[in-house]
Amino acid sequence: MTVPYLEALQEFEPVIGLETHVELGTNSKMFCGCAAEFGAEPNTRTCPVCLGLPGALPVVNEKAIESTVRIGLALHCSIATWCRFARKNYFYPDMPKNFQTSQYDEPLCVDGYLDVEVGGETVRVEIERVHLEEDTGKTLHVGGATGRISGATHSLVDYNRAGIPLVEIVTRPVTGTGERAAAVAKAYVAELRDLLRGLDVSDVRMEQGSMRCDVNTSLGRPGEPWGTRTETKNVNSLRSVERAVRSEVERQAVVLRSGGRIVQETRHFSEATGTTSPGRSKEEATDYRYFPEPDLVPVAPDPAWVAALKAALPEPPSVRRKQLVTQLGLSENDSQAMVNAGVLDLVLATVEAGAPAAEARNWWLGHLAQAANSAGTSPDELAITPAAVARVVELVASGSLTAGLARQVVDGVLAGEGAPDDVVAARGLAVVSDEGALGSAVDEAIAAQPGIADKVRGGKLPAVGALVGAVMKATRGQADAAVVRKLLLERLGVSE
Repeated sequence: MTVPYLEALQEFEPVIGLETHVELGTNSKMFCGCAAEFGAEPNTRTCPVCLGLPGALPVVNEKAIESTVRIGLALHCSIATWCRFARKNYFYPDMPKNFQTSQYDEPLCVDGYLDVEVGGETVRVEIERVHLEEDTGKTLHVGGATGRISGATHSLVDYNRAGIPLVEIVTRPVTGTGERAAAVAKAYVAELRDLLRGLDVSDVRMEQGSMRCDVNTSLGRPGEPWGTRTETKNVNSLRSVERAVRSEVERQAVVLRSGGRIVQETRHFSEATGTTSPGRSKEEATDYRYFPEPDLVPVAPDPAWVAALKAALPEPPSVRRKQLVTQLGLSENDSQAMVNAGVLDLVLATVEAGAPAAEARNWWLGHLAQAANSAGTSPDELAITPAAVARVVELVASGSLTAGLARQVVDGVLAGEGAPDDVVAARGLAVVSDEGALGSAVDEAIAAQPGIADKVRGGKLPAVGALVGAVMKATRGQADAAVVRKLLLERLGVSE
């Protein structure tokens, strides 16, 4: 039993917090030379260091330090002039060393913020810290229907991911959002994802786990201290971030109304039901027995180097979106949709290559987004360039391709068959507008549907559409529909 979200927030005030984990896009792992590659055969990207074998010594990945500093700067953080790594001790099967090399009381970046737009208003989400650590391995739950621990019969561990550089971005508690709490959480993760993509520090593929979010939620009555928080772990989509907040608000409201007590714990989110379930009791920092990592020297970023990194930061995504809206005449909803789909830069590049803004938007948010989803990849990894998309748009505008043929051309490019013009030539997809070539197909359509032909002769001109469709089908969509209509009416002795 739950209390509806809006009803719950008439009685209780929500406090949310987000801990976002981002795998950095380095070539090698955080403390060893193993390839940081997604999708390799299980346990083939490991070595004595990332497996924690006796005598193995770690070395810090310089590129990971640089990427973390750039993230901190983009989030308006202060960058430490001296910091060090620590050992975070806990037993879990996907931690081969039984401790995680992380940062505790001396993080690399602190005291930042990220502004997000929700409902036409700006909400400032304060960042407490951005610190660097190593990722864990991946536990594969086998035997269930969903791949999650619920319903599984046994689990396997893949250590390929263990040791990959992982940045954790931790917000301060976000208060005063009321019924917008779930929307703010979603907007924050979306904006953060776009910022990280623009920095080119990670592919931020939530569906692959390279960006995932722990969602903290608590409820309290107005004027009372904040309630006990729960932490919904490893939420891996924007929609699920929002649903996780809603679910916990509704669940906690029932417990508090009945006089119960919220247990501080981790919880698992179910994509199927949109609800959370208990995980394990939530430890405090002291439970992890942090102590300085004895095998690594401290990190002391040179202030001049940090200043140079700051000067080279790209424009924030919010600024880029506003410029795009102004330059191309797109709505704010359009720009936000492109941000969420990860195609903002692709649309802009397609426009720069010569395509109208509306056409570029439609291709990347439509057919190409569907192709990326079917392939389990992101739009920017598709085997088609913005220039190629712009060329397809040009061929349609010139009458050389119909909309249907254009989709076939794009599919050919995605399949590796060459540039758009090469696909058109190889597949014979050019529009046929020669009246002589179309004449026989027109005559056959009239002969095959005499009843429709008589209706057209009798003045029912809309009926000609069925004959046009027959010709288009016979020519595999290559006929010029306008020329076909003209020929049909001529053959039937009808004028418009």
